[in-house]
Order: sequence, then C-alpha cells, then structure tokens
Amino acid sequence: MLPEIQCARDIWLLVRQYGFLPLFRSRIPGFSIEDCTPPRLWFSDTEPGPWEWKGPVIRMGGCVYGKFFSGKAGYISLEWFPDFANFRRDGYDFDARWDDGLASMKDRQVYEAVADSAPILTGDLKRRCGYGPQGNKGFEGVITRLQMQTYVVVDDFAYAKDKLGRPYGWGIAEYSTPEQRFGDHLLEEAYRRAPGDSLRRMVTHLQSMLPDAEEEQILKFLK
Repeated sequence: MLPEIQCARDIWLLVRQYGFLPLFRSRIPGFSIEDCTPPRLWFSDTEPGPWEWKGPVIRMGGCVYGKFFSGKAGYISLEWFPDFANFRRDGYDFDARWDDGLASMKDRQVYEAVADSAPILTGDLKRRCGYGPQGNKGFEGVITRLQMQTYVVVDDFAYAKDKLGRPYGWGIAEYSTPEQRFGDHLLEEAYRRAPGDSLRRMVTHLQSMLPDAEEEQILKFLK
C-alpha cells in the first residue's frame, strides 16, 4: 500500500502526504512503518532504522510523534493533528476534563509536571512525580493515556553517547504538551468544530488516500 521506507526522510514525506503514519501494524492492513520497512533495518548493528529515525523525523518539523494509535506510537502531520486532538479530547482541555471528574489524580500530576517543565525527560518526569521501585506505580499507563488523549506528545529523544561522542541505545523520550511545542494557535481553528465533524474530516481524507481501506477500519484506527 505504501512505498518501501529506507530512511528518515521517507517517513517524513509519507507523514506529510498521508497525514497519519503508525509505527507498528495498524487496523488498516499495510498502513504502517513496520509493513513498509525492510526487516534488516529494524535491529541492524550497522544501519540506522525506524528506532533511530524517530528523533530526526521529529526534528524535520511539520509532524507530531506519540502513542496515538491503540496505545502504540506513530506520527501525525501538523495539518491533521488539530482535528485529531479535537476529536480525541472531545471538547475538553485538560483542566475541564479534571473538573468533570474524567481524569485521575495521577493523570493530573503527570500532565502538570509536563506542562510546568516541558520539554522534560522520562527519568526526570518519573522522579518529579514520585515513580520508582518504592514509589508510585503505573507510569507507562498514565503517560500512554495522556498521549492517546493528545494532552502530551514526544518532543524529541535524547541519547547516551560513547567515548567518541556517538549516540547509542534506544533513545530516551522527552515530553511536552502540543500547545507548548507548537503554540496555542495550533488547535484554535479545529476547536471551532464539533469533535464529530473533525472525525468525519479525517475519515474522508483517509478514504481518499487509502481507497482499499474500509470505513470501519479507518474509524477503528482513529478511535
């Protein structure tokens, strides 16, 4: 369904073209980075692959990265992220969600720590919120939920470096809110629409880009 992916720029171009691109296999067959990247590049000792490309794709600009699709990671273009956020937030900014009893204390604690200190590395965020062997549990569930609701996004990745200054390892996520990373204006226009209207716009767009995908598959992908 998609052309073969060989480098970070290939991913960036596909995100800009399609608007949405999950890292792993999705509800839409053939529509993911996993489906379209040669297996040798996923865990190569000699060539960079999708794990190493995440930071560079983010830094190219014009897209957002986070755990948006069934709790798994992927990219959304800045053109379509406002409608995606409008739909996922269902008309609530985080404070309104908290006021209506729709967010837990742990969610609020992590969200406010990100909002106060963005961009903030995973380890610093955990320490600030008291997560650890003798402290709070369930950090991954909280940070994934906040990304699924689009209140938190991955700002970039930081890497450990060897003695020669070369980065290595998986990369440590640092988090921000989309408003802090891109400005409050990003979501203003989409917020004028009903969340259901944003969903319909996204479905129509993906149907035009992925004519072989069924509407039910697209709806499950976006929800």
